Amino acid sequence: MDLFNNETDSSYNYLPFDGIVNYYGKIMSIKEANHYFDSLLNTIDWRNDQVIIFGKLIVTKRKIAWYGDTDLKYTYSNITRTALPWTPELLALKRITEERTKEKFNSCLLNLYHSGNEGMSWHSDDEKDLKEDGAIASLSFGEERKFSFKHKETKEKVSLTLENGSLLIMKGATQEFWLHSLPPSKLIIYPRINLTFRTII
Repeated sequence: MDLFNNETDSSYNYLPFDGIVNYYGKIMSIKEANHYFDSLLNTIDWRNDQVIIFGKLIVTKRKIAWYGDTDLKYTYSNITRTALPWTPELLALKRITEERTKEKFNSCLLNLYHSGNEGMSWHSDDEKDLKEDGAIASLSFGEERKFSFKHKETKEKVSLTLENGSLLIMKGATQEFWLHSLPPSKLIIYPRINLTFRTII
C-alpha cells in the first residue's frame, strides 16, 4: 500500500499509444522528500549545463550533474560527460527507484531548475549511449512542475504534474515516438530538483 498517495495507479499508461509512461505519485513523505531536496541541493556538484547548437557553445541557467558507475560516459548535445562517483544519498534513491520500478540503472542525470523561468524544450532521450528502449525513471523534489509529452507524428499532447517526492517512469518505445518537455512558468518562484535514472551501454 502507498501511504502517501494511495489513489495513484502506477500501472496506468499515460500515453495513448507508442510508448509507456507510468506515474507512481508521491512515494515518500513530505518530510523525507524535503530532506532529500536539501541534501541534494548542498552536496551535489552542480554545474551550468553546456550544449552545442549549430556549432555555438551555449551555457544554460539550469544546472546539471552526472553520476554513475565507474567511468561511464554520456554524450548529449555534442558534449561528452564522465560520471562522478555515486553519493550515499543517490545510492539510497537509486535503490528506492529500482525497488519501485523493478528496473536496474547504472547512472543518473540530475537537473536543478532555480525557478519556473528555467525549463526544458521538446526533446527525446534517444542518445546512442543509452540502452535501446531502456527505462528512464524520474524522481522529483521541490516545486511541482508540469511535464508534457508530444507525439512526433500526430502532435498529440499529454501533460501531468510532477509532485514533490514523486516518481515517473518512461519505458518501451516512448523515446522513439514521443518528445517531452518541462514548460517554463513565470508563476513558479521556487526551485525543483529532478533525478533521471538511466542505463548506459
